[in-house]
Amino acid sequence: MNKDTKIYIAGHKGMVGSAIWRTLTEKGYTNLIGSSSKELDLRNQQEVTAFMAKEKPEVIIDAAAKVGGILANNDFPYQFLMENMQIQNNLIDSAMKSDVEKFIFLGSSCIYPKLAPQPLKEEYLLTDTLEPTNEWYAIAKITGVKACQAIRKQFNKDYVSLMPTNLYGTHDNFDLTSSHVLPAMMRKFHEAKMNNNAPVTLWGSGTPMREFLFVDDMAQSVVFALENKLPDYLYNVGTGEDLTIRQLAETIQKIIGHQGEIIWDSSKPDGTPRKLMDISKMHALGWKHQVQLEEGIQKTYTWFLENIDQFKEVKM
Repeated sequence: MNKDTKIYIAGHKGMVGSAIWRTLTEKGYTNLIGSSSKELDLRNQQEVTAFMAKEKPEVIIDAAAKVGGILANNDFPYQFLMENMQIQNNLIDSAMKSDVEKFIFLGSSCIYPKLAPQPLKEEYLLTDTLEPTNEWYAIAKITGVKACQAIRKQFNKDYVSLMPTNLYGTHDNFDLTSSHVLPAMMRKFHEAKMNNNAPVTLWGSGTPMREFLFVDDMAQSVVFALENKLPDYLYNVGTGEDLTIRQLAETIQKIIGHQGEIIWDSSKPDGTPRKLMDISKMHALGWKHQVQLEEGIQKTYTWFLENIDQFKEVKM
């Protein structure tokens, strides 16, 4: 891959897209392009087609998606299904028709069945039913994986899908109505610390197990896929290590310095009992994560404090 290859990063302003942009820039890539949602509505087929015809990217990295936690997925199932399919279908189809040779599609570990054996292997895809609380998003992402696989099979193009575990890091979403578990906890513990170490109420029982990957490590996996022709169509990306949600809460609480009580609201859903990724395929090719969880949480909290003014108006 030449450093002047024209690379379009869809979703370059988001947590994952911005990490990919930073990482590629640090590695000397000089021809990166992106477009904000105000400039280009990826849900609009005509706009995407016109953008591709004008810009003619050689590589596309799809880090664009409508994302959210359990609450958002539960409240807006149609938007999570339809808007994600529109975004990825427009990008994938335009890429194929524009003869883009390399496409990296980013998905989520939620594509795997709710009760699949642990750790999750790539071949478990479509072997059982999905977790109901996020099946809309999962189904959309599965269609993206299958579209890339179909193009790879039929047209022999280097279209590959990377399925990350739960991601977190700088530039994350800290809105408590739509954020994922780790940034939501971080904000809750910070606000409670500032409020005389008030008690913090968290959803569920705290017993489900989750795996977390720092977003800069995810960006490194994308660069790895960019610079190498991976032999298969689907790869898990994670740490291969997990912990309970209770352990996660206690880790974040310790790093933030909150001294109050944690209250678990077991009337709220837990989601999938466990989602540990089998990452042996990526390890065998030579990629491995670098940032450990406590280090990543500390980096994220430092960034949160440096940018806290932008979150003060965000709904609690």
